[in-house]
Amino acid sequence: MGESATHRITYVGHATVLIEAGGARILTDPVLRHRIVHLRRRRSPILGMWQENIDAVLISHLHYDHLDLPSLRRLGRQIRLIVPVGAGALLRQHGFTKIEELRAGERTSVAGVPVTATTALHSGARGPLGPTAECLGYIVGGEKQRTYFAGDTDLFPEMEQMAGAVDVGLIPVWGWGPTLGTGHMDPYRAAEACKLIAPQVAIPIHWGTLYPLAIHRLTKAFLIDPPRLFSEFMIRLAPQVDVRILQPGEHCEL
Repeated sequence: MGESATHRITYVGHATVLIEAGGARILTDPVLRHRIVHLRRRRSPILGMWQENIDAVLISHLHYDHLDLPSLRRLGRQIRLIVPVGAGALLRQHGFTKIEELRAGERTSVAGVPVTATTALHSGARGPLGPTAECLGYIVGGEKQRTYFAGDTDLFPEMEQMAGAVDVGLIPVWGWGPTLGTGHMDPYRAAEACKLIAPQVAIPIHWGTLYPLAIHRLTKAFLIDPPRLFSEFMIRLAPQVDVRILQPGEHCEL
């Protein structure tokens, strides 16, 4: 199946995005529950009917807020999983059977739509005692429309090599708490990344969805401000890029 002109992005929340491109329906880092470990979900939309007919799932890395096993089980153990090298053993232990491991630079396809793994600068360990795997981003699409899902990453020099190769950037601008750890981009660094990548459209992700229990009663700024600040920095650093802020559950046609 070749690529068609239809291209739709649905921001489900956190790093979960439904990419509909060229007839393929691809889901990233699915978190489809209201609670993960010590985190709660602020926004209510869960996939619901959107989770039907998913052709493949992209997993960026092993952290619990990106690889959530109960969410994957909702999609079925036969769902096709495209994951970093090192993640396959964990998933096979939990009964998943269609697993494809990639390294940065390697390529596969989903329903005729190319998917290329990219570098990501982030920790790949699943907790102190869990396995370790690579961290990846992905470029979905070929010549007509290419969407870059950054996963979880800090700035890295190779981003500049994506200039001219990405039409839509799904760019993480925060995390799940009032502060950020290493390996993440805040709104300013996310804008710097977009300056390097130079997509036509940038959609901020990884914000406004998950929070530690009771923290949001003290401050809600970290749940609200990141995409607005990102948009303001983009005006200064990359004014040619069209920033589209989607609330969890919203979508846009491209």
